[in-house]
Amino acid sequence: MTFYPDSDTLLDVMRDLFDHLSADADATREFARSKLVINIHLSDPEAFIGLNARTDPIGFTFSPNQLRPDLSLYLAADTLHKIWLGKIRLRDAFFRGDIKTKGSVFKAMQLAPLFRQAEKRYPRVLQEKGLLPDG
Repeated sequence: MTFYPDSDTLLDVMRDLFDHLSADADATREFARSKLVINIHLSDPEAFIGLNARTDPIGFTFSPNQLRPDLSLYLAADTLHKIWLGKIRLRDAFFRGDIKTKGSVFKAMQLAPLFRQAEKRYPRVLQEKGLLPDG
């Protein structure tokens, strides 16, 4: 059974998480230097996260747009969930094939600082939404 029951719940959590990230310039500073546009396509349930480091502040979107991405990632929502809970490492997910890419996997490594910041905030967002017990 997947963690997220539906796309609406997943997107609700992602919006709050990225609101937290965008409110803290330090959290996005390293990724902003990359100037990359990255599309993240989630499955089970389906969702889209667009990251645009070409704008200041960084742009986040949750529906596909016309920007041509430097990199697209394809992964299960459960994989992202486990990465941000610290249950699996981002690098391991790439090398195990849990994350498929269209574009250079080396560009994907520029996501690591942003993902580390997400890991710090993700459990709190889940708790605020009643999706993860305290502790």
